[in-house]
Amino acid sequence: MANHKSALKRIRRNEEVRLRNRYQHKTTRNAIKKLRSETNKKKASALLPSVISMVDKLAKRNIIHDNKAANLKSKLTKMVGAL
Repeated sequence: MANHKSALKRIRRNEEVRLRNRYQHKTTRNAIKKLRSETNKKKASALLPSVISMVDKLAKRNIIHDNKAANLKSKLTKMVGAL
């Protein structure tokens, strides 16, 4: 168990940050699944910018790696273009 007041605060904050990161990551994954299941090009094109924005935010906050974000964006853009 932590002995210092600052260590106790850090434990509390780490848990809050972990839960926030998990929520944002799961929300983005669900949005990606929704985009991948879309068959209408118009709807997929409208959804793509918001999904790319979500992926960029995850990468910016180091929840996912920058290269993973780039690969995801590339594949999703290609998929929407092929519809």
